[in-house]
Amino acid sequence: MPDIMIMGELLCEIMRPGENVELYETGEFRGPFPSGAPGIFASTAARMGCRTGIIAGVGNDDFGKNIIERLEKVGVDCSRILKSDNGSTGVAFVTYYSNGDRKFIFHIENTPAVEQKAPGSLEGMEDTKYFHIMGCSLMASMEFGREILKTMYMFQDQGTKISFDPNVRLEMMRDNRVINIVQEAFQNSNIFLPGVAELKMITGMESVEEAVKAAFENERLEILILKNGSRGSEIYTRNGLEQKMGVYPVKQVDATGAGDSFDAAFICGLVQGKSLKEAAQMGAAAGALNAAAFGPMEGDISPETVKNMIRENE
Repeated sequence: MPDIMIMGELLCEIMRPGENVELYETGEFRGPFPSGAPGIFASTAARMGCRTGIIAGVGNDDFGKNIIERLEKVGVDCSRILKSDNGSTGVAFVTYYSNGDRKFIFHIENTPAVEQKAPGSLEGMEDTKYFHIMGCSLMASMEFGREILKTMYMFQDQGTKISFDPNVRLEMMRDNRVINIVQEAFQNSNIFLPGVAELKMITGMESVEEAVKAAFENERLEILILKNGSRGSEIYTRNGLEQKMGVYPVKQVDATGAGDSFDAAFICGLVQGKSLKEAAQMGAAAGALNAAAFGPMEGDISPETVKNMIRENE
């Protein structure tokens, strides 16, 4: 039975190999790479030693094969991935800029990436400790977002804790009503992992201090991990700021998936009974290792490599 479950979009990523090449320009691409924030999360959690499963959908095609084979290889339970004949696997095209920005073109709408429904039951998932949600999954389509929330309530009813990373992707926000779905996920979260702008957006507050205080008006919320890119992260509980965590130095090759890997390793730390400091160190190390490789889930992440990175930077 999985310790951690996630539901969301799976897709293949096809990227420009160099910086500052616009997507409208004729030129080279690299890929396909297995991707989708939920897939990156699941891959990292499994590699960190947690039993992990995913509820998702792909096309019955070679891109779907690319994704499933990769996830199965690292130990993710893929038995709840729908292989659909109704359309092709979702795809994202990505280009990178020298200032650190990225631009995406998503082909997800009306694909199997957003076709999967909430499970009829949680048989085989009764002992799941955490159900993780990515905000980009809620934004992929209103209907799919509601299916994820339906699944969230099923897990919540059996005592599973909910972790939520708002992971806002403006390129995927087709309907302004989706912010209500994002808010609903937040209001049911036990673990919340926003960036600074996302925290302010969701709470409606202008300062970080006010936003953190407002977030804990959510009575379910236990831990808030505020992620701030190269500045690291801050971990809050109802007692206030508990831990500050910097970033581990690596030569960044590809920032895609670093935050998703942080989430997964942090949640694994909680599952494995680690302290908040240890879980934050695991998250920071996994995020750095993922950023050091080209491809959204290509980082050399394992319990050993994470331990080594933490030890080398103590």
